[in-house]
Amino acid sequence: MTALEGKVALVTGAARGQGRSHAVRLAEAGAHVVAIDLCRDYEGTVPYPMASRQDLDETCAAVEKAGRSALAVEADVRDLGALRAAVAETADRFGRLDVVICNAGITSWWGDQSDEFADRVWHEVLEVNLTGAWNTLRATTNIMVRFGNGGAIVLVSSTAGLKGFASGVAGYDAYAASKAGLVGLMRGYALNLAGHNIRVNTVHPTAVETMMTTNEEFVQLMQAMGDVASLYQNAMPVEMLQPGDVSDTITWLVSDQAKYITGVQLPVDAGFMIR
Repeated sequence: MTALEGKVALVTGAARGQGRSHAVRLAEAGAHVVAIDLCRDYEGTVPYPMASRQDLDETCAAVEKAGRSALAVEADVRDLGALRAAVAETADRFGRLDVVICNAGITSWWGDQSDEFADRVWHEVLEVNLTGAWNTLRATTNIMVRFGNGGAIVLVSSTAGLKGFASGVAGYDAYAASKAGLVGLMRGYALNLAGHNIRVNTVHPTAVETMMTTNEEFVQLMQAMGDVASLYQNAMPVEMLQPGDVSDTITWLVSDQAKYITGVQLPVDAGFMIR
């Protein structure tokens, strides 16, 4: 029997990148998967394309190839009603919900940085990364408690949520604030849900090779930063992690092998935090 046999996992931002990797790895460990994604771009604020419905369908196909059922849902994590509808559909189809991965997230580092643009970026990044995670928790935790099976929740943060990050650019400020905010959110929910045997933790990856970090604008930014870019290097001789490296940690963290681990901030960072 695999580690998550018969369980049901909900993953936000599941169409591509880390989210797809988490969904597939959880399926390989035995879980049926509810894959949620926006499937459209953020116009004018995020300098890289978002995933498409085709990407989301490909994630679900990979889950099914692993021998598990998949439910694809197009939903905006900023929309609590849409998330609650997705959870209701999950309950109707599977009759349980055991694992929640709050993975959906964006960043932005471009634009004219006028006050108007900066305000827009600040709110959009915070709303997706932090409010979106809060909405996901509000939509899922009550039904997990009602099912009475316990469970595990992971909020995907960043080393930017633990360590000083570049500031003065709206997108950077919002990204760092949102990822740090996830820690406070996690601690409160971990405490409140512990009596229901529902564990809540954050993981904090260093840079991961996804569209967020490999698009042309980001590469140009790192080049323009020159020596400052060295502040973002890992201690171990690896420039970026692969999504599966984070998925391995998450799959372990939501399994019974980590059944008494809750309320922790777990770096997956190749030594980034010790530099």
